[in-house]
Amino acid sequence: MNRSLFITIHMYLAAFFAPFVLLVCISGGLYLIGIKGSTETEAIYQSWDVEELRAELKDAPALNLSVAKLLGEAGVADYEFEYVKVKGDTLYTRPTSRQYYIIKLGDAVDISRATPSLQAAMMELHMGHGPTAFKTFQKFFAIGLLLVIGSGLWLGLSAPRLRTRTLAAAGGGSLAFLLVVLL
Repeated sequence: MNRSLFITIHMYLAAFFAPFVLLVCISGGLYLIGIKGSTETEAIYQSWDVEELRAELKDAPALNLSVAKLLGEAGVADYEFEYVKVKGDTLYTRPTSRQYYIIKLGDAVDISRATPSLQAAMMELHMGHGPTAFKTFQKFFAIGLLLVIGSGLWLGLSAPRLRTRTLAAAGGGSLAFLLVVLL
């Protein structure tokens, strides 16, 4: 492959994936310095018919239908979710990167509407809790990022005047990674 074409492909991949790299860097960086965002919750419904829902926790298709029916009974209209995440006695409609519902099963069924702030929504995307289409794209993003990094290393190592600097930078980065991971 022609070096010029390889540089062009590297540049277009890097430019295409730049917004997604920024999403990960900004959301993760803000989270690490303590800006985690917030999620406003509002109780909207309570029902005492818990047993039917508990029985359906083991059957995902039936659970999704039951949650949709329950949300309808709670007066939630024009809302679609992709699936239900079950954590103990709490159910979350997904994706959680936009408005979603939390269903708690105790002596009663309590439903709350949750609305994440921008930072909380970005963190949900960062953690893979976004829409299915976004989660699928994240898989291509991972492959694309590997291609960008791999092609950048190859371009640096294949150019005689850049080889030493590329090796030094890659070695320094590897050493820094090992020190941070092992300490």
